[in-house]
Amino acid sequence: MNPMKKMRPYLIIPLIASSLLMLLPFVWMLSASLKTNVQVFQFPIQWIPKDPQWKNYLTIWTKINFGRYYFNTIKLTVIITLLQLLTCSLAAYAFAKLKFPERNGLFVAYIATMIIPFQVVMIPQFILMRNLGLVNKHLALILLQAFSPFGVFLMRQFYLSIPDELIEAARIDGLSEFGIYTKIMLPLSKPALASLTIFTFVFVWNDFLGPLIYLHSGDLRTIQLGIRMFISQYSAEYALIMAASVCSLIPVLIVFLACQKYFVEGISLTGLKG
Repeated sequence: MNPMKKMRPYLIIPLIASSLLMLLPFVWMLSASLKTNVQVFQFPIQWIPKDPQWKNYLTIWTKINFGRYYFNTIKLTVIITLLQLLTCSLAAYAFAKLKFPERNGLFVAYIATMIIPFQVVMIPQFILMRNLGLVNKHLALILLQAFSPFGVFLMRQFYLSIPDELIEAARIDGLSEFGIYTKIMLPLSKPALASLTIFTFVFVWNDFLGPLIYLHSGDLRTIQLGIRMFISQYSAEYALIMAASVCSLIPVLIVFLACQKYFVEGISLTGLKG
């Protein structure tokens, strides 16, 4: 018998154990969302509440303008994700398949911006948006997050795995660069696009600092700022926070489940070439 087959049960057990351990906080969150504030931190933990507080899920929609915050977050996340897919794939195609002076140096310089902490550029970005009159507008967040060095790196690594002969053959047949991008590169890059979709969607959906800096009006707030409203100066409604968190998790799960078919393939393929 293959030694790996003998070891397989011993490898599966720790994987299952670690998976259950990672799921534990989410199970606690779901359980806490159905409790009162007093019951949330009772010990020992009551994983299945005896008297589930389903009204918590109704209260979060009536106590604050949760529906509006939900819509704002979906709008921002979808727009920014689509823009990043477009800008990152276009830039990645140029860096991977087009030849121009200082291509590699420009790519390295662009990727190097990833090491600059957000706190360093936070104030200059705010001053720029204020001078443009975009503070307290969703457009400020859209413009600042429509481009991603990580997204360009991810897509470029995938495009490097596509044979240059395929591109050259398309050029000989008279296909323009934009035609090559739309008819060859994009259809082949579904795994990488799915991976970038998940990364971008999760990042933008969970972004708290960006909306906190630029969005001041109540009608413009996102879901992360909305959840913060359940915390007052001296107390916090943890049961409502958990219920709101469960609701905020649903779109992320939907996107991941829709893209998971290509996710692992995209991550593995983007590391083939350097």
